[in-house]
Order: sequence, then structure tokens, then C-alpha cells
Amino acid sequence: MILRLKNQTLGKIKSLSSLVFRRNSHSQKPGHDRRRRVYEYDGSTQVKEKKEHHGLLLCKSKGQHLLTNTRILDAIVQCSDVRPTDTVLEIGPGTGNLTMKLLEAAHSVVAVELDKRMVEILRKRVSEHGFQDKLTIIEKDVLKTDFPEFDLVVANIPYNISSPLVAKLVYGSNTFRSATLLLQKEFSRRLLANPGDSDFNRLAVNVKLVADVKLVMDVSKREFVPPPQVDSSVVIIRPKEVKPDVHVQEWLAFTRTCFGNKNKTLGSIFRQKKKVLELLGFSARRNGSKVASTNKTCGGHFDSDVEEDEDNFLCLDTDASMFKERVIGILSSNGFEDKRPSKLSHAEFLHLLSLFNQAGIFFHDLASFSPMDLHD
Repeated sequence: MILRLKNQTLGKIKSLSSLVFRRNSHSQKPGHDRRRRVYEYDGSTQVKEKKEHHGLLLCKSKGQHLLTNTRILDAIVQCSDVRPTDTVLEIGPGTGNLTMKLLEAAHSVVAVELDKRMVEILRKRVSEHGFQDKLTIIEKDVLKTDFPEFDLVVANIPYNISSPLVAKLVYGSNTFRSATLLLQKEFSRRLLANPGDSDFNRLAVNVKLVADVKLVMDVSKREFVPPPQVDSSVVIIRPKEVKPDVHVQEWLAFTRTCFGNKNKTLGSIFRQKKKVLELLGFSARRNGSKVASTNKTCGGHFDSDVEEDEDNFLCLDTDASMFKERVIGILSSNGFEDKRPSKLSHAEFLHLLSLFNQAGIFFHDLASFSPMDLHD
């Protein structure tokens, strides 16, 4: 009796073990893990949701990251100080999350958007809320567009055009009260840097020459659809009422030279042979002289298209040395030779540029046009 029960029990255990083994073997086959299937399905669904907004597939490479947090959108409009009489310029409105709130607060909105898909969604949303008469949409590349008159700029701008767009705003012909911009956090910190800061740079020098910059708040990357790889910040840029009387292209070329290596001394920067020859060429042309294109002596051969004029010719070999001495002389006699660009104030930069220009030393060729870049 006992033996029979023992055999029956062993038989059940073997049967159960076999069943468990078969189930485990089946579940471990590639592609058949139930938990893995659920995880992969949920993951793909989540990615799809984060890349779409209003049924529109967004493209990260074009900087299409839409801010969806209503609380943050409200805060941006509030800190922008939008008045009922204002015309607001919005750059890259996307599907209109910020646009709708601006239309509620402002007299009118001018939105510049290149993506036709987003323009269609934006028009539909605006029409549904009865704001179509308050919105003007410009379907063009913002960097190639002449702006109409506006009072404020409020925008979540694509990261890849931050620098040229800020340059267009602060050095452009439009007069406006302020620009509230949502920027990449790292870019905003560079924009906010001051002399002596470790990240003080040419961007900050150029923007703060003509405008004041204030940090409003940081915004997590999780607040965007799709999420970018970095966090963002909201800053307000306010053009100065009184701006320095300086030639813009000359100033930008000058700061480009100084910040070629911001941690070197100015004496070291201006002793570089390539830079000396470049400035010699600019200065000669600005002073109405011609530069001989020989790398030997004044007795060498010149380019055939350069007219020989003994009174006006500058020889690169002989005059470059004298020109270099003149440049270093200005630096040393005014206490700039051992200073570093990362430590200089705007007043010092402006003073040094004035000293150079008064001595006939220039950084930009008036005959040529160069893009208005704020940082390299």
C-alpha cells in the first residue's frame, strides 16, 4: 500500500517536472519571452507617442521639439510682459502651443514657420478658436526673411539656428522691446557669461555690447515632444537704449581675432604671422594702399593684376615686420599686451579697437561681405 502511494507520488512529480520543463524551454526560445514582448511593444509605443504631436511626425534633426507643458507656456507669456497692444513675433511656432496663448494676450502675432505640415495644423487650431484675424504666418526660412514691424519676440527657436538668429535680432534693423527665447541650456549659459567667468566667450561679448541678457528659468528636456538630448533655458534679451558707436563688421572681426584663443595673451595672439599678414592686408586696403603679393623681397615678382605704384606699395616682408611692431607697440604702451580676452570688459575692448583704428590698423575689409556670426 505504502509502496503504491509512493510510486503514484513520484509519477505525479515527474509529470509536473516535465510540464514545467517544457514550459520553461518554450518561453526561453528567442522572440517568445512574454515579458520581453510586452516591454518591446510598450517601448515602441512610447517612442512613437513622443515623436508625434497632433498626428504629426516630428524631426529632431530640424530642431522640432515642441514644448507641451501648459504651466511653462503660461510662465513664458507672463515673463514676456505681452501687452494687449503688442505685435509679437514668434519664430518656429510648430503646431501652435505657444501661439494660442500669445494670441490671447497680444493684439496680433506674426509667426515664421517653414514646415508646411505645421502651418496647416496651426491654421486649423487658430481658426477653431476664432483667432485667424490676429495671426499672420510667414512660410519662409527665418534667416532669409525680412521681418515686419513687431514689439516683442517670444519663441522656442530651433537649437541649430540659435547663434545666427540672435545675431539677426540684436544687430538687425528692427526695433523691439525684448526677446524671450527658449534656448539650449548650454547656449544660454554662454550667452549669460561675464568677464572672468570660465565660459566667458565671444558670443557673450558680441550680444552684450548691444543688449542685456537675463535668465528666467531652466526647462527640463522631459517637457518637450520629442525630448531633446539636453535641457533648455528661457532668457530675456533687451536691446540697450544707447548703443556704442562702432562699425558692426569691424567689431565682429576684431572680437573674432581676440577670441581665436581666449586664454592666450593679446600679445601672443597678435604676434602670429598669419594674423599679422591678414591685418596688414586689410589695413593697407582701408588706407588706400596696395599690398605686394610676394613671399620674398620687395624686388620679387608681383601678381600681374596688381598695378605697380612705388608710393603706394607695401611689401609683405619688409612692411610686415614694421606693422607687427606697431601692433605690439599699441598693446604694450596701453597695458594690453599681457591681458587675456577672457578677462576684458566691453569698455576695454572698445578702447583697444579705437586705438587700433586710430593707428590705421583694421580688422575687416569694407569691400567684402562676411556673414554676421557671433561666435566661432
